[in-house]
Amino acid sequence: MAFRYGEYHDGPDPLAPPYDVRAALDEMGDAILSGSTPVHALRDLLKRGLPGTQDRRGLDDMLREVRRRRRDLRERGRLDGTLEKARALLDKAIGQERAELFPDPSDDARLREAGLDALPDDTASAIQELSTYEWRSSAARQTFEELRDLLRREVLDSQFRGLRDALANPDPEAMERVRQMMSDLNDMLDKDARGQHTQADFDAFMGKYGDLFPEKPRNLEELVDILARRAAATQRMLASMTPRQREELANLINQTLDQAGLSDEMRRLGEALYARRPDLAWNAPERLTGEEPLAMGDAVTALEELADLTQLETALRQDYPGARLDDIDEAAVRRALGRSAVDDLEALKRIERELEEQGYLLRRRGKLELTPKAVRRLGETALRRVFSSLDAGRRGDHDQHDAGSAGELTGSSRPWRFGDEQPIDVVRTLVNGVRSGGITPQDGAGATAVRLSVDDFEVAETERRTAAAVCLLVDLSYSMALRGTWAAAKQTALALQALVASKFPQDAVQIIGFSNYARVLQPDELAGLDWDMVQGTNLHHALLIAGRHLDRHPDFEPVVLVVTDGEPTAHLMRNGRSAFEWPPSHETLELTLSEVDKMTRRRATINIFMLAADDRLKEFVDEVARRNGGRVFSPSAERLGEYVVSDFLRLRRAR
Repeated sequence: MAFRYGEYHDGPDPLAPPYDVRAALDEMGDAILSGSTPVHALRDLLKRGLPGTQDRRGLDDMLREVRRRRRDLRERGRLDGTLEKARALLDKAIGQERAELFPDPSDDARLREAGLDALPDDTASAIQELSTYEWRSSAARQTFEELRDLLRREVLDSQFRGLRDALANPDPEAMERVRQMMSDLNDMLDKDARGQHTQADFDAFMGKYGDLFPEKPRNLEELVDILARRAAATQRMLASMTPRQREELANLINQTLDQAGLSDEMRRLGEALYARRPDLAWNAPERLTGEEPLAMGDAVTALEELADLTQLETALRQDYPGARLDDIDEAAVRRALGRSAVDDLEALKRIERELEEQGYLLRRRGKLELTPKAVRRLGETALRRVFSSLDAGRRGDHDQHDAGSAGELTGSSRPWRFGDEQPIDVVRTLVNGVRSGGITPQDGAGATAVRLSVDDFEVAETERRTAAAVCLLVDLSYSMALRGTWAAAKQTALALQALVASKFPQDAVQIIGFSNYARVLQPDELAGLDWDMVQGTNLHHALLIAGRHLDRHPDFEPVVLVVTDGEPTAHLMRNGRSAFEWPPSHETLELTLSEVDKMTRRRATINIFMLAADDRLKEFVDEVARRNGGRVFSPSAERLGEYVVSDFLRLRRAR
């Protein structure tokens, strides 16, 4: 026996490991931490394709392929190929007839020539008049029959793909079978409209006429979709021609259907298809720029494919509200790009579905949101980014050893010393007693006694972690987006939230965003947070909220960090409304500095991270530092997270 091994092509690799959804979330996280929203981050991920799957196409790759195919179709040829060929065959038949009449000196020959000279310019009208003409030339008669066969095949092929081959040889029985098929099809559609159609009816129809439908539809809905798309493409072909071409070809179609005895059945079918699929672009013109003339059936096929590609392009762009990958028609993808593209699309759908099913994404009222689980992971990513730029020597903890029984266990123990308040480590104490030979013989009850000395006792080592009330005040004003510092501020907030939650869970952290008003930001909304397109930097209101947070935790160490790119330009009035003024009013500055003084009395040091070098801002923060004793930093946007986190750790170690 011989075996051949080759690359697997029939769908996705069955031996490939399952896709790690966390990698996709991290890819989204990079975009979100750079200032994007969850909706745009997911859309960009799906457009690029999944990380680590270079053999899989993203939406952008499919979109480029769709646009290339549209361009190729537009350049394929002209729509008037059937008209051109019909005119050529008509002129050939007339020329052959004139050649037969010319040597004949009779009056009948001259009369026939006069009739040929009087034929109308319109091809359809000329064919109509010649349909009863008694041809003298057998060659001309044969050419004219060839013309009528051509029109019959092309007209029917424009409605039913594949009939051109079925009618390649003129056969009255074949035409009669087509008439019967159309009659049965219309009857089946009428029966379905009355709610009486069954799948058995369709199966019987396909058993009788299945060879006329190369698409092999599985039910009536699929058949209607196939026929409606082709009928709409025929109407678009007519709409895309010049008025004269349109009239001439429409007359040829109607005349051909009349001669074939199909006009009534075709009219019934057209009305039924339009009623079922009015959503198709029935009369939208399309431009083809190629030079090669296309037969009517080929032109309709090209326009049908163009309509598919246009709809597919719209779905692949995913740029409309509430867009989802489920909106993309897999059948259209298969027709346009092949089976492998369907597999690529399914891989993209799977990652979107997995992100929701595994609890990272949530759709609420058509809007995509990150869950707290996803926000925690993004916070960890932001924190890793920050710590990757920090030197190991600058990291530290704020632990306080020998904290007594109120501390937290470290997992280690040490010998007991006079005055220790730590809990006794019973296991290690007994082990020490056994090792020192303090075992006494069993008594009558079968018990073994262990004699302990002072040196055998060990205590569990503990540490006390000082708790802090942390306030991070983040500027949300429009200028943060204009200066390109908003993404860094959001990443910093996520990193600090993750740091406190993971390393200092006893701390009470509150993140406050401020623009014309200030508000407390919940952890699960940080990732989807966006700047406010309003005027005003209301640091006064933000400090008021921060002060209330510190007052709720009087025994905690106060930590206040401010990230801003502008001086205060708004304050909160007594009626609760925001007052904005530029340049800042004296009242705004006075109220803001008053809150700074209150922070100083709370023993809260305010450290300000200044993201702009405006003279007025420098003057203001210098005054804050003078009154409060805090520090002023001027980091670049790229190093903001490093500065904030390292300063937080420094403050906690100092405390």
